[in-house]
Amino acid sequence: MSVTFLVESTAPPRPKPGRSRRARARTSLLAHGEPLVWLNGGALALALAMIVGMLSLIFGQGISTFWPQPLYAIHTLDGEVRLGELTRAEVFQLSADELESLRQRPALHARLVAAGGSTRRTQMRTADGFVWIDDRTVTKVEKPEWGLVVERREGGRCYGVPATLLPADDSTKPSSSEPGAVWRTFTAWRRGTTDIAYRGLVLKTPDDNTLEVPLANVVRAYPANQLNLAGQLGVYASRWWEFLSTAPRDANTEGGVFPAIVGTVVMTFFMSLAVVPLGVLAALYLREYAKPGLLVSLVRIAVNNLAGVPSIVFGVFGLGFFCYAMGASLDQLFFADRLPSQPTFGKGGLLWSALTLALLTLPVVIVATEEALAAVPGSMREGSYACGASKWQTIRRIVLPRALPGVMTGLILALARGAGEVAPLMLVGVTNLAFELPIDGTWPLVHLDRKFMHLGFHIYGLGYQSPNSEATRSLVYTTTFLLIALVGVLNLSAVWLRSRLRKRYALSKF
Repeated sequence: MSVTFLVESTAPPRPKPGRSRRARARTSLLAHGEPLVWLNGGALALALAMIVGMLSLIFGQGISTFWPQPLYAIHTLDGEVRLGELTRAEVFQLSADELESLRQRPALHARLVAAGGSTRRTQMRTADGFVWIDDRTVTKVEKPEWGLVVERREGGRCYGVPATLLPADDSTKPSSSEPGAVWRTFTAWRRGTTDIAYRGLVLKTPDDNTLEVPLANVVRAYPANQLNLAGQLGVYASRWWEFLSTAPRDANTEGGVFPAIVGTVVMTFFMSLAVVPLGVLAALYLREYAKPGLLVSLVRIAVNNLAGVPSIVFGVFGLGFFCYAMGASLDQLFFADRLPSQPTFGKGGLLWSALTLALLTLPVVIVATEEALAAVPGSMREGSYACGASKWQTIRRIVLPRALPGVMTGLILALARGAGEVAPLMLVGVTNLAFELPIDGTWPLVHLDRKFMHLGFHIYGLGYQSPNSEATRSLVYTTTFLLIALVGVLNLSAVWLRSRLRKRYALSKF
């Protein structure tokens, strides 16, 4: 009897003919994360480039608005002479027929052919407004030595050569007619170094007519082509000071934005006073007192959803609830003698605007405060309880001081959004032109019922409601630059306060 043993071979099996050995699996490039790192870095670089590009455009356009430009006298084929400041130029392409029609002007035709048929037109600001001048119609360009720019309180700017000064007393002989002498006399009168009183400045216009400008209507005058660098800087600084310290004039196309600056700052301040206590109290209840459940979850979902509601919806709510409901009730109780012709709180005003924007930015403060409260270590609460402190004493002395930097972060985000909102304010209190400030020297100093100007709405008015959009084109960039700077100052102030609070509470030992 024979026994057969089956022995398992330890040698690796030979590969079958016609089949290749299976390749070793390689680690995917995505597993290392390099593509995602490059993707995230590229997205960050693109976002930064967009932000820098936007700020550069606004800064460049806004900072150059008030720089004095030279005056040009342009002669055209129809015999007109236009005097003014060049604002911008653009290039366009001529058709073959248009190019052929210029053969009777050999010099111009040769220049256009050399340029490939492209020509340019220039926008000029004149006393009659903004006009476009085609280079094909230009015969001569001059820079008048004594061309004068006169900025008026009403009627915009006018241009001309000084002809004479008219004295207030008709028995007094007018000043010299030589442009340099007239300008020196005018300068002496502005400085108060002459005893003669004058009533008007006479300018000689390009069409050989005269224009009398009452001196009471003159805001600023300067010979544009006579200014050196110091003179240009003086005009530039004077215009900026006027822009920051005076009210708008001439249908908001000239003057300053001081009422809008005051209105923006005051409204943002009262919005902060309203939103911070409400947001902190709501976050305290949700985080420290409310028991987790369906109701709390629904409240948190509602808060998060409110952050995405369009701002105009808050404006409609503010108009209906604050103005028509609460405001009308206050008028019936305290100001019934003024109704119905002069409602006090039953219309848009500073108070309702601040409360409306407080509701708009409330979700931001609640979420930021909740995160700050959750970041406080539980051991600090337990240590406070172990020492015999109550829940409110622990919150007031331990939790809240340590969470204050986070609360300030929520306030910074609220300031950044609330200070630039326009849509709700259009319904609950902002106006295109306010003759009275919300804060002045009359009792009660702060007038919560008054309408006010706002930089954001002023930008909208300049861009879309101005009777002369070309005149306000540059002011749109300047006012936008000012609004960004103002929001930046408010945010930097809040950041500085947050840093102080962090040093005082977050890094201290309890």
